[in-house]
Amino acid sequence: MKVKINNQPRLPLITIKRYPNRRLYDTSQSHYVNLDYIRELVIANQEFKIVDSKTDEDKTRSILIQIISEEETSERQSLLTNTLLKRLICFYGNDNQDYLQEFLEQSLSAFIEHQDDILKLNSGINKNSPFGLFSSIVEQNMNMWTKFKTPGDKK
Repeated sequence: MKVKINNQPRLPLITIKRYPNRRLYDTSQSHYVNLDYIRELVIANQEFKIVDSKTDEDKTRSILIQIISEEETSERQSLLTNTLLKRLICFYGNDNQDYLQEFLEQSLSAFIEHQDDILKLNSGINKNSPFGLFSSIVEQNMNMWTKFKTPGDKK
């Protein structure tokens, strides 16, 4: 599901109201939304804030945690291993909690900033692995067969 925001690339800040019945309402679009919509806003790097409809209390964090929880329990590959979760839990209330938070934010920002370089490096490593070499040979063979194929030939 692609998020379209009045056919504009991005709005400055979208306010989403969370009602007591747990429904979410996008005030910029004047319609109800779901967690998938919120996830798409995150992916699109769109700034938003989720507030309680009665108290205006910020509920953004709890909704984001709910999205992570659903992603972690879906059939997709989990990002947070049990070991990582256990280690994170140990930091709650710990004197180093603030340092870990800063470290994780900076590390993730650096990873995102350099992910293209990391992928290029990783693909270079994979090309030199046995599987990478095998894939290269298969690709060359397919190219060779394609060259020999005449226009009248069918598969």
